[in-house]
Amino acid sequence: MKEATAGTLESGDIMIQIAPAKGLEIELQSSVEAQFGRQIREVIGETLAGLGIKDAYVRAVDKGALDCTIRARVTAAAVRATGEDVWKD
Repeated sequence: MKEATAGTLESGDIMIQIAPAKGLEIELQSSVEAQFGRQIREVIGETLAGLGIKDAYVRAVDKGALDCTIRARVTAAAVRATGEDVWKD
């Protein structure tokens, strides 16, 4: 795994940065962290688990992204970081 990024800092989006690590660590910066921080972390963790990634440092800067956007950005960053195509047949 190498460092990779996906997403933007535009409203309604989330920027996901992934880097190699031991274990899973999720750092979240969000203006709605008090209300939705747990849910955002769960979506990130579940998406990574579904991709078979257990060891990663994830920095997420949320600008009001919906769950589907979070999943898409995490998946894109993971594909870039691992070089594995999750969309292949």
